[in-house]
Amino acid sequence: MRLLPRILPLLGIVALGTARADNPPFVVTRALTPAIAQQGVMAALDACAARGYQVTVALVGRDGQLLAFARHPLAGPHTIEVAQRKAWTANSFRTATSTLMTGNSSGFMRDIPGALLIGGGVPINVGGHIYGAVGVSGAPAEKAPGDVDHDCAVAGIAAISEPLEMAGD
Repeated sequence: MRLLPRILPLLGIVALGTARADNPPFVVTRALTPAIAQQGVMAALDACAARGYQVTVALVGRDGQLLAFARHPLAGPHTIEVAQRKAWTANSFRTATSTLMTGNSSGFMRDIPGALLIGGGVPINVGGHIYGAVGVSGAPAEKAPGDVDHDCAVAGIAAISEPLEMAGD
């Protein structure tokens, strides 16, 4: 019986050591390089230009901070902030802003500073990894607010998906 009080603390230390090996005190994440981020931005800008629209494109990293940016010289000045906010919103909620715009949760989201629930923000989710998001602003709507912006953002992400998929784990 006198041995049990001495053994129990040791068993706890062994158990703690085992748990720590399975759960390291850090996380591993992926981040886009500036070159690949700019490639995605330019592909989105070009996709809209091919349809005759002058837009602004912002790409934020996983941390929500601006990583790459491009603006057509004829895009409206308001499109700068709008593109960044669309990208930030899509990244924060890991959902396209066009989905958030029509979803049931959009009521409370309207009160979140910086959130913008208009189509055109798309998260960059490739191979199950979240890299950030692309936001496009400036194209007129065809069927719903931000639908063309959304399509251009998707084109930008498609342009960088293959190298991200090929990077492996």
